[in-house]
Amino acid sequence: MDAFYASVELLRYPQLQGQPVVIGGGRRHQPEALVDGAHRFARLRDYAGRGVVTTATYAARAFGVHSGMGLMKAAALAPDAVLLPVDFDEYRRCSRLFKAAVAEIAPVIEDRGIDEIYMDLGDVPGARDRTPEDPLSGVRELAERIKHAVRRATGLSCSIGVTPNKLLSKLASDLDKPDGLTLLTHADVPSRVWPLPAARINGIGPKANARLAERGIHTIGELAAADPAQLIETFGRSYGHWLHEAAHGIDNRPVVTWREPKSISRETTFERDLHPREDRAALTPIFTRLCEQLAADLQRKGYAGHSIGVKLRYDDFRIVTRSLTLPHATRDAAVIRQWAGRCLKTVPLDQRLRLIGVKMASLVPGDGGEPPQREAVPQSLPLFDQTDAAPA
Repeated sequence: MDAFYASVELLRYPQLQGQPVVIGGGRRHQPEALVDGAHRFARLRDYAGRGVVTTATYAARAFGVHSGMGLMKAAALAPDAVLLPVDFDEYRRCSRLFKAAVAEIAPVIEDRGIDEIYMDLGDVPGARDRTPEDPLSGVRELAERIKHAVRRATGLSCSIGVTPNKLLSKLASDLDKPDGLTLLTHADVPSRVWPLPAARINGIGPKANARLAERGIHTIGELAAADPAQLIETFGRSYGHWLHEAAHGIDNRPVVTWREPKSISRETTFERDLHPREDRAALTPIFTRLCEQLAADLQRKGYAGHSIGVKLRYDDFRIVTRSLTLPHATRDAAVIRQWAGRCLKTVPLDQRLRLIGVKMASLVPGDGGEPPQREAVPQSLPLFDQTDAAPA
């Protein structure tokens, strides 16, 4: 999906089409509805805090704004950009719509997150049709049908890469954004793929890219020309062999239609540092809301968990995690809240916090077999209080 979160917001506020818009604000950045039906929008230049950019429109990206960038830095690049709060409920709704639209045409789908999927088109009727002038005419028409179906279902555009494997499709889907359709065969790899930076390959991170650059390897083509033995010597047998194959467009991974999640988590970064005790009144509802959101995620995805954990990032960026194993798997918000509170009691509490998170791991399908909980989530239970102890 193209600039997915931002594109969803533009459906809601079409007057912002073509303008630089950044998604990443909080509730206080909700647009103000005026009496004449117009809206007053927050501007990036007025932002103060430590939030990060979730996504941005292509007009904002032209100023150098990108996902993961601090909002204060983004404000220096595009001070007049509109700042909107995130609305994950709406993004998930649109995600379900676009995936359902695709599944009507190409049912073999690997879900890769809220805005991205892989499709196996091999057995879809029409995919292997061809004309003398265009041997890829069948799959091209099929991809266009998918793009139109997504737009009808959501009002949004997507970009599709059709290639022999997942690695090349990931690359191809980014080549002609937005609203792109890129078809590549192995014969196209030297002309379309090799000139790209090596870091464009999904799986080459910043550290590996830096080590490649130290050896004079900057493009995928230079990586393809590198001695495989030297890659293995530098990066180890498994990763070195993979680098060589990836640079040549080789990828034998199948489209996986189902993958069991290992964990489900929720976390939030504060706009100002909060002290565990001095700001307990502010932290308590935040912590409780995270537990409620985690419970809702488990319910929606059909899982319960045996292990609950918490994550804290201090004002010096140090991260501490703690976890506990529950006697019974659960997805009940009140139980999650109580056990997560117990985890907090084992964490040093002498520094201000930048972030807090909760995670459920050791997942099992269903509700864990526990009886329905009648206790409400303890909204007013203060953090780090003795009443936070877990049930026996």
